[in-house]
Amino acid sequence: MKYKEIVDHLLDLGDKKRAEHSQRFFKTAKDEYGYGDIFLGIRVPVIRQAVRKFKDASLETAEKLLQSKYHEVRLFALLLLVYRFTRTDTGEQGRIYDLYLKNTKYVNNWDLVDSSAHYIVGAYLEDKDKAVLDELSRSNSLWERRISMIATYYYIRKGQFADALRISEQLLHDKEDLIHKAVGWMLREIGNRDHAVEVKFLKKYYQKMPRTMLRYAIDKFDEEERQRYLAGKVKR
Repeated sequence: MKYKEIVDHLLDLGDKKRAEHSQRFFKTAKDEYGYGDIFLGIRVPVIRQAVRKFKDASLETAEKLLQSKYHEVRLFALLLLVYRFTRTDTGEQGRIYDLYLKNTKYVNNWDLVDSSAHYIVGAYLEDKDKAVLDELSRSNSLWERRISMIATYYYIRKGQFADALRISEQLLHDKEDLIHKAVGWMLREIGNRDHAVEVKFLKKYYQKMPRTMLRYAIDKFDEEERQRYLAGKVKR
């Protein structure tokens, strides 16, 4: 009953006009990255309120919701999993992590990845072998590759940069713009905490980076330094 109750609740919250805007914003037209996704038109704060309302839903229900055709239902499921992960014991955390990796094909837009990967994948792997991040970075799936990068945000926020730098290096030549943005974003977050660490990485690789990746990475640099990178005039 909980599954139907949650879906019905979310359907009632939908707004057709907002949904039409979301369809465009999240690139759902043919040959775009979000092709085929269906939106209900629910603001994220409203979805978070729904998560609190149904926070006791089972993991089985969450998994079924994650497989929904509706974007906001999948987002609800992911935010529910994050909510539960941060408030439960290691046993259930392991089950949530396994559920997440088993269903990555449904974590299929940048907002879904960015609202969940570091909270679940990054957090779970903190004291474990992180080879799975390297495996995800080599995936044919754009979204799994983005998961591998965004998961490292959990470590960056703790001042631990090695995993993020390693995955960044592996994704330097990725063909997808959404990966360029993710890598640049994580490098910028490193620089926000330790400018010298980011500069060391950039001096080695900035001339090989896609332009979008570089622009995201140096976004917080002072204007003079930014222009030197963009002009290719930074010495190694």
